[in-house]
Amino acid sequence: MELYVVRHGETVWNAAGKLQGTADVELNSQGRELAGKLGMELEDVFFDRIYSSPLIRAYETACLIRGHRNIPIIRDERLREISFGDMEGIHYTEWMKEDSPYRFFFTEPEKYIPPAHGETLAQVCVRTREFLQEVIEPSYADTQRVMIVAHGALNKGLMCYMEGNDQAHYWGEGLQRNCEASVFTFDGMRWMKEHT
Repeated sequence: MELYVVRHGETVWNAAGKLQGTADVELNSQGRELAGKLGMELEDVFFDRIYSSPLIRAYETACLIRGHRNIPIIRDERLREISFGDMEGIHYTEWMKEDSPYRFFFTEPEKYIPPAHGETLAQVCVRTREFLQEVIEPSYADTQRVMIVAHGALNKGLMCYMEGNDQAHYWGEGLQRNCEASVFTFDGMRWMKEHT
């Protein structure tokens, strides 16, 4: 079974450098264009199903990638982006300031402590692992190919499980670009990343 893991298209807040998290921010025109372009690139690739974060930026990306094809899109709460709690909507420069308690998020994720009402990276890892183990892995024998359309930090949680990374290596090869697809295969026992 093949699994395509896709990050949503660019949003207004991405372009403005704001931290999104669970804030439900729409795609901008560039984001819609990127998603449509990826949809055209994958037009001849068969997908059994597409799973999407419930947030509009991911769901709209999934719809644009699907295009005219009759592929079910299933939203799952476990695929929503990490919550940044009270800090959602602030500018990245504030988040990454030298005296910011959240500055380790990208550089030393094992030291990251979330803002009030926010979520830890370990919590993201738990729900992404559960999603893969409960929804994706059991269907491998009768499924050819599925897609997950979600978010930057969320997708890395999925990849931590599939690649066997600990929290110190949470970001692996780095944050996916908007509408970037990473491809994995599952043989019933283990996940392997495809070199695309």
